[in-house]
Amino acid sequence: MDNLIEVTDLHFSYGKRKVLKGINLTIPRGKIVGIMGSSGCGKTTLLRHFGGQLHPSRGSVKFMGQVIHELSIEQLFKARLRMGMMFQVSGLFTDLSVFDNLAFPLREHTNLPEELIHDLVLMKLHSVGLRNAHKLMPGELSGGMERRVALARATVTDPALIIYDEPFAGLDPISLSTIANLIRKLNDALGVTSVVVTYDLAESLKIVDYIYFIHDGIVVAKGEVDEMTNSQDPFVRQFLHAEPDGPIAFQYPGRPYTEDLNFKS
Repeated sequence: MDNLIEVTDLHFSYGKRKVLKGINLTIPRGKIVGIMGSSGCGKTTLLRHFGGQLHPSRGSVKFMGQVIHELSIEQLFKARLRMGMMFQVSGLFTDLSVFDNLAFPLREHTNLPEELIHDLVLMKLHSVGLRNAHKLMPGELSGGMERRVALARATVTDPALIIYDEPFAGLDPISLSTIANLIRKLNDALGVTSVVVTYDLAESLKIVDYIYFIHDGIVVAKGEVDEMTNSQDPFVRQFLHAEPDGPIAFQYPGRPYTEDLNFKS
């Protein structure tokens, strides 16, 4: 199967702290791939390599056959135009209307006439059920509506890849289910490829085609949904069933607690 993204032996450190320690994964075209793991495992750092915000210390990320960190600035900007991003906090421009939030990337990166931009924006808003909300300001939107606008904006340039960073965080059950269904429907209708980074297992397991579990900077498990839900892998079981004991430690690594207290028995 043709892969849109190929990550090979990816290493990265913040100073002396190693975050990615040899990530290997592929994102097939047309699929929804979930990336899961505990806080601090390297998920966001991995996403930043997709867009070229970070350069690996070793290894590579290929997007549509191009090694991202080897691209020139001009080439990188062109590659980013093929990517859409739905940010964890929506990231809408608070001083722009819903319509202008969607029109912004089209005005910034294309030479399309305003009449066509108008129609494209309304089409994208219609796809998420908010065509009639185009005159509203972000401050007038509910949390669920704000996420739907952010989702529409992520698709407005018809990207090849859409990245969702915690798309379900802070949503009520109805809004959460609506966003999850929209991600699946838009992915299939537009023929795009989607990467979903989330902690919400219940909803994500309903829509993803494949899952990667990351822990301590490496991929510790991967597979299709049925395979992962029936897995006996200790990490997968602890994560999926929210078990307190297992390979995922609660405490950040360091010396024993008693040493910090200068405890003497």
